[in-house]
Amino acid sequence: MEVVTKIAPIALALIMLSLGLGLTLRDFTRVLTQPKDFIIGLICQLIILPIIAFILIKILNTPVELALGVMIIAAAPGGVTSNVLTKFANGDVALSVSLTAIISLISIISVPFIVFKSADLLQISHAGSDISMIGISLKMFFVVTLPVVIGMTIRKFATNIVTRNDLSIQRISIILFIIVFAAIWIEEWENIMSYLNQAGLVTLILNVVMMIVGFYVAKMFASGIAQRKCISLECGLQNGTLAVFVATQIFSDIIYIIPTAAYALIMFATSIIFIFIVRNLN
Repeated sequence: MEVVTKIAPIALALIMLSLGLGLTLRDFTRVLTQPKDFIIGLICQLIILPIIAFILIKILNTPVELALGVMIIAAAPGGVTSNVLTKFANGDVALSVSLTAIISLISIISVPFIVFKSADLLQISHAGSDISMIGISLKMFFVVTLPVVIGMTIRKFATNIVTRNDLSIQRISIILFIIVFAAIWIEEWENIMSYLNQAGLVTLILNVVMMIVGFYVAKMFASGIAQRKCISLECGLQNGTLAVFVATQIFSDIIYIIPTAAYALIMFATSIIFIFIVRNLN
């Protein structure tokens, strides 16, 4: 897992830098002027998603190591991919960007809390005695928050250049995401195949259930169809690179990353199907 351990922090930092390049202060202040849709998306991602993930691993009697891997991906915020696919689905891109940006910043607290609390509930001890929730939060600050701030600063002083290259920046983010997961599959092929059958079902169910839950919770409470599409995709598309980073910082065993690798494949397939279904809904 040595290659993945070295690649994941660099790739995550660059992905978060690219996220920051696409943000302005308006993406944060918009939440104050249109809070309802944001709060619904926040609740779906930060509260409902981890709860449903935990219920599923218990119902399916998932082995504890794989179960914690599921909780790691469930704790992760949405990624840049969710913004791109929300655009393809004719969803509320501004809401998607705001959710991704703010939940990504919150993640330096929420992700370690959910992961360590899940480990306690599953009675799993983490790899090293020097690993703590504060320690992981600090590491996440340097590869998540700081690159976003740097990206926003660059955009402020080089707006025209960044705007002209917006599509290229999004493509680079997706390529980096693919590189991380290609490295996992190549380096750990034999181990992955032995666990994938066990992790595939729970990650598929989690992904599909959360997209459906997100859509119908938003149908009841959000402003309109564009917001439903956005919230559904935000619930189904997680930042897998961040999940890999967290898993490799706490554990040395590949098994904790398997659910993330499975989820990464599944979420692209299901989100494309979802887009075809809802793209023309008005």
